[in-house]
Amino acid sequence: MREIVFDTETTGLDPRSGDRMVEIGCIEMFNLVPTGATFHAYFNPERDMPAGAEAVHGLSAAFLSDKPLFKDMAGELIEFLGDAPLVAHNAGFDFGFLNAELEFCGRDAVCMSRMIDTVAIAKKRHPGAKLSLDALCSRYGIDRSHRVKHGALLDAELLAQVYVELKGGRQIGLELAAEIAARETVVASEVIAVRKAPDGPRREPRPHAASQAELARHREFMSGIENPLWG
Repeated sequence: MREIVFDTETTGLDPRSGDRMVEIGCIEMFNLVPTGATFHAYFNPERDMPAGAEAVHGLSAAFLSDKPLFKDMAGELIEFLGDAPLVAHNAGFDFGFLNAELEFCGRDAVCMSRMIDTVAIAKKRHPGAKLSLDALCSRYGIDRSHRVKHGALLDAELLAQVYVELKGGRQIGLELAAEIAARETVVASEVIAVRKAPDGPRREPRPHAASQAELARHREFMSGIENPLWG
C-alpha cells in the first residue's frame, strides 16, 4: 500500500488568523518501506515571520522572500500526493494548513478520510506516555542527533521511522524470523526422516579399545618426552 508521511512548518498555529505554510516535506512509503521518492519545498508566505515561529524552524522572512508561492507548487504537490493516505504527527494541524493553502489558491481540499494521525496511534499504544516526535524517537531508539531545529523533510523522515514502529515494525521482523525458523524445523525433520536406519540385520559394534601392544608403545613414547607440561 502506498502512503505519504509528511510534515509542515508554518508562521504560526492557526491558518484562519492569517498564518501560512512555509515548508512541506513528504516521504513516499510502499508497504511501510520508504521508496526514496520525496517532495520538499519552501514557500514565500507573503507576510512577516513571527520571532516565536522562526525560533522553532529557523526560517526567516528574508530566506523565504525568493521562494515560490504555494499556488505555483500546488500542482506538483497534488500529483506527488496522489490518492494515498497521508500520515502526519498531530495530523489535524498539518491537514488544516494544507487544506487552507489549497483552498486559498482555488484547489480542492484533501479529504479528511485520508488522514492518519500518529499521535492518535501512539496514544493507544502508549497511554499516559509522552507523545512528541522526540519522545517517540527516544522510545524506539531512532537517532535524531542531527535534528537541531524543526525541518519539514527531516521531521517527515523521522516520523516515517516512528510510524513503522507504531505499526509493529519490529514485531513484523520477529514474526518473519519465527516463520523462517518454523520452516527450517520442518525441513530438518524431513531430512531426519529420510536418514532413518536402513532395513536389514543389525551389525554388532566393532571393538575400539587400544590393544596391549598399542598401550605399551604409547608408554614408551611418553617416557621419551622431557619436562612434560602435565608432569
